[in-house]
Amino acid sequence: MPKMKTKSGAKKRFKVTATGRIKVAQAGKRHGMIKRTRKFIRNARGTTVLSPQDEKIVKQFLPYS
Repeated sequence: MPKMKTKSGAKKRFKVTATGRIKVAQAGKRHGMIKRTRKFIRNARGTTVLSPQDEKIVKQFLPYS
């Protein structure tokens, strides 16, 4: 059986942790910073881990995760 293909958009956006969770960059930091609060910008630094419901969806796009 041939190898399954990974969605190329998903491989650029998501990483899988050692425990199998999905790591993703924080949303809402691309543009429009002037209308965001300083607290929002500060808290949206770095990465976060997806919720279990969203993990199920993303794992369909990453077949070998």
